[in-house]
Amino acid sequence: MNHQTVRDLMSDAVVRVQGGTPFKEIAHLLQEYDITAVPVVDAQNRPVGVVSEADLLFKMWGGQDDDTGGSDGLSRAAKARATDAAGLMTAPAMCAKEDWSVVDAARLMAGRHIKRLLVVDDDGRLIGVVSRSDLLRVFLRTDQAIRTEIVEEILVGELGEAPSAVQVDVAHGHVVLSGHLSSPDAVPRLEELCRDVDGVVAVEFRQARGAEHGAPPPP
Repeated sequence: MNHQTVRDLMSDAVVRVQGGTPFKEIAHLLQEYDITAVPVVDAQNRPVGVVSEADLLFKMWGGQDDDTGGSDGLSRAAKARATDAAGLMTAPAMCAKEDWSVVDAARLMAGRHIKRLLVVDDDGRLIGVVSRSDLLRVFLRTDQAIRTEIVEEILVGELGEAPSAVQVDVAHGHVVLSGHLSSPDAVPRLEELCRDVDGVVAVEFRQARGAEHGAPPPP
């Protein structure tokens, strides 16, 4: 069973700036491309930080009321005084490798409370960006694709069961399993694996009639 990767979902059309890019040019880029943040890269195209709309907005109030430090060690007042990307950016940039699974990317985004990850190659060079909305595209998988993966890769491939052992119904990402497995211990394992399938919203196992009394499965 393979999750979709960051490479499958990322956008490779990335607007980027360098440390010396002026404040107003960054503001124009955000508006022109209808984006909320722009990565800052060095001369080798390696991400060093990100400038977001929030970073630019510090300029509007000057930072006199609150000079506490941010997660990058810069005070809000320092960002309010900044005139280029190097002074405005939040650093370090949060990055993902292109071969990460969507689960890995989602875990990092949730843990760091961030909206996007910069995607880098093995040399650390920027090749794309993946956002929360990109990751949510896994829930656009068809019910048929989800059912096929559960039957072929989990039921048969992982658990070694016959494809007819369990009926698999999927509707709007909700998986309902019903039937008999060779071992009762396999039921929680099946449910666990199904929950891990891209696009699954919920999983329910309904034991076939008579199974609780050890009756054999119907012919």
